[in-house]
Amino acid sequence: MSARPRVAEVRALVAAGAGADYHDQPAGHWIDGQIATPMSRYPEYRSTRSSFGLNVLGTFVVEVEADSGEIGVGVSIGGPPACWLVERHLARFVLDRDPRQIELIWDQLWRSTLFYGRKGLAVNAISAVDLALWDLLGRLRGEPVCALIGGAVRDEIEFYATGPRPERAKSLGFVGGKLPLVHGPAEGEEGLRRNLERAEAARAAVGDDFFLAYDCWMALDLPYAVRLAEGLRPYGFKWLEEALPPDDYWGYAELRRRSPPGLQIATGEHEAGRHGFRLLVDMGCCDIIQPDVGWCGGLTELLKIAAYADAHGVAVVPHGSSVYSYHFVVTRPSTTFAEFLMMAPDAGEVVPMFEPLFVDEPVPENGRLTLPDRPGFGVELDRSLSFDRPFKRSDGMA
Repeated sequence: MSARPRVAEVRALVAAGAGADYHDQPAGHWIDGQIATPMSRYPEYRSTRSSFGLNVLGTFVVEVEADSGEIGVGVSIGGPPACWLVERHLARFVLDRDPRQIELIWDQLWRSTLFYGRKGLAVNAISAVDLALWDLLGRLRGEPVCALIGGAVRDEIEFYATGPRPERAKSLGFVGGKLPLVHGPAEGEEGLRRNLERAEAARAAVGDDFFLAYDCWMALDLPYAVRLAEGLRPYGFKWLEEALPPDDYWGYAELRRRSPPGLQIATGEHEAGRHGFRLLVDMGCCDIIQPDVGWCGGLTELLKIAAYADAHGVAVVPHGSSVYSYHFVVTRPSTTFAEFLMMAPDAGEVVPMFEPLFVDEPVPENGRLTLPDRPGFGVELDRSLSFDRPFKRSDGMA
């Protein structure tokens, strides 16, 4: 690495079809099928998640190029709107900077967007820039990102699988399975009965030596969530995930207080920033936090979130985000497994989670993965895909 590397270019691109936005799938994919959502109260938006526009943003990619020609890549969900933010606002804090100044750059990205950001699209954009900088730094130093943040504490990562077929996940070697909840409160007693019948069938199919969890994707209210938690008692579920809207910290604290012994409460997939996660921890909202490194503020912020959670005895199990979270997980003594989203349309086989974005994305074998010893996050964009740069910086904008 040269004495003082410099960022020579920042580019924000969009790619159609899956990738970081794993909801951007063809019709018939399980992840778009009937899954309880905050919109499930409206029958016309109940059968698919694409019906209410979950796939409208799409994947976006940030490339940060050094003056030496090395390119770091970060990804998130945000599509053209996130590209606009990067090109017309955020790039000014990255261009001509030393890419080793990640803390300084991150702080300026965060503070400069407080008046319109803090969560959601703006933080997704920050996250992608941050991940691209870490990828670039690893490439410049010839080291994997995990080596830059403390080094691996284990030889391999164990995974649980998220998808509708836990029995298949068990046969593929995963240590647990997380099922999408199908029926929300608007479907009444019949829906609750079906949710519990599904839990019973899943437990019967996998036996007692395979953990199960339910992903509720922000769809429930507190009374329903309490009843569901109690109803799961006979089936030994490990956790109930994201049962309530992410800002209902008081509801989560009450749900955790009222849940049966042995059932953990998990949330945080749609939380952002250390301040939001501090509320989850300080208010006793959950046993497990699940930050997504592409949505919570990037790796720089995830390290701070995890340190706070560790100090307060709250487990950190990141939301599935492929190699971008694997390099974090492998460095954490207290994070003993990671999430793998079953992205095959029928959840019947293991395929790369961000397919088709990368040409060399590692996947678990028999539920386990040893990270390849490659610089940065260890993946390369598939340059045969069609990438579009919808916005370019105007003169004087950055």
